[in-house]
Amino acid sequence: MPKSKVRKKSVYTPPEGVLPSSAARAQAAKPSPRWYAPVMVGLMLLGLLWIVVYYVAGDRIPLMVTLGPWNFAIGFGAMVAGLIMSMRWR
Repeated sequence: MPKSKVRKKSVYTPPEGVLPSSAARAQAAKPSPRWYAPVMVGLMLLGLLWIVVYYVAGDRIPLMVTLGPWNFAIGFGAMVAGLIMSMRWR
């Protein structure tokens, strides 16, 4: 059986203005500040600690008794904030 001819594809060149400029790419690749990682980890640990304290001694702490089920929102909110920060960390 004869071999088929291979067609050459033209090189794709995107239109002007589609790709970000080199200045925008350089700015996007900057590392996070030094305080970013400790704050990120601190928020996750603070949320975890808040929920653990609520389970263990929540009935003896007046603020937690007043908040009631909102303690879960506070704890999970802090953890989610830390996780969202981890996606932006470089």
